[in-house]
Amino acid sequence: MSDLVFYTNPMSRGRIARWMLEEVGAPYDTRVLQYGPEMKSPDYLAINPMGKVPAIVHKGQVVTEAAAICAYLALSFPEAGLAPTDDERADFFRWLFFAAGPGEAAITNQSFGFHVPDDDEARGRAGYGCFDDMVNALEGMLADGRDHVCGARFTAADVYVGAQISWGLEFGTLPERPGFADYAKRLASRPAAKRANEMDNALMPKQG
Repeated sequence: MSDLVFYTNPMSRGRIARWMLEEVGAPYDTRVLQYGPEMKSPDYLAINPMGKVPAIVHKGQVVTEAAAICAYLALSFPEAGLAPTDDERADFFRWLFFAAGPGEAAITNQSFGFHVPDDDEARGRAGYGCFDDMVNALEGMLADGRDHVCGARFTAADVYVGAQISWGLEFGTLPERPGFADYAKRLASRPAAKRANEMDNALMPKQG
């Protein structure tokens, strides 16, 4: 049994954590939880009181939230080369937390049809301003010629930011902007991303 256990469902943000685990390359055990009673069971609520996936337990320590899992694994397995260097830390943490904070909130609200009123006071009270502000900022991050969040080098921040952009394009929750599609294509070609996707696809419920 591995000292790293991964709790997930293939129809969840667990796909982000799976991709990160495959990039790290450390052995791990997978526990697939079904939505409903299993995910809300006392045993799992003791791990994540939200009753949601993903979560990991590493050497007895629990980490939830996909962005936190990406950062934790990068720092816990430095040999994988996915943590930021000193010069990369600013971009790494800035855009990782941007995607997990303003990005996630704006995309979720947009998908449910909620829009921040079009006035300065309302936009000032909303953490992400408005949906267009968030998209423009994300586009600007890729518009200066960088291939990845931290520049030329792939890091754990690309796993989370890349997943948000890739899913946004696939499901129409993000508009097409210059750089988005090329960025998503670069990340999708990574062997770990392909491996993770194949593993999760194999766990999807059979149709028909």
